[in-house]
Amino acid sequence: MKATQLAIPEVILFEPTVFTDDRGFFFESFKHKEFVEAVGYSVNFVQDNHSKSSKGVLRGLHYQLPPKAQGKLVRVTQGEVFDVAVDVRENSRTFGKWVGEKLSAENKKQLWVPEGFAHGFLTLSETAEILYKATNYYSIEHEQCIVWDDKSIDINWPIEGNVKVSEKDAIGSHFRCR
Repeated sequence: MKATQLAIPEVILFEPTVFTDDRGFFFESFKHKEFVEAVGYSVNFVQDNHSKSSKGVLRGLHYQLPPKAQGKLVRVTQGEVFDVAVDVRENSRTFGKWVGEKLSAENKKQLWVPEGFAHGFLTLSETAEILYKATNYYSIEHEQCIVWDDKSIDINWPIEGNVKVSEKDAIGSHFRCR
């Protein structure tokens, strides 16, 4: 598995080695040893989540505060999304910066979004199914939401037409950059 640090080096893109033949394909979607080597520390995934969205659905930007902060390993099993991580760590040199990658069932890439990052995605295909492993359980008391179109973050979402967001996401907080 190839691991690439993005412009924010703590966010890592994983590209598996895929073996294909006339029967289909096979790849290792997670291997603890290689994951630890790439991120530099061990994590304990405690929850798997599965989401399905239609074209134009934008989910996020979500994160949880300590002690319930979550790291997420995100992949797409059907369709395509534009997946985003925003650094919300106040003492970080990349505070308020974002990175984004297209993840799809076809490219089989995965994005590691560590604790201290808000996460969101925009569905680009007619539908998309997203699976992600989380390092902590969901906690409504610790959940935070930044509005997806916050001008101080200025994410360059590849939007075609209108986006569909939940009521919770539509009224998310505005981010306070330095």
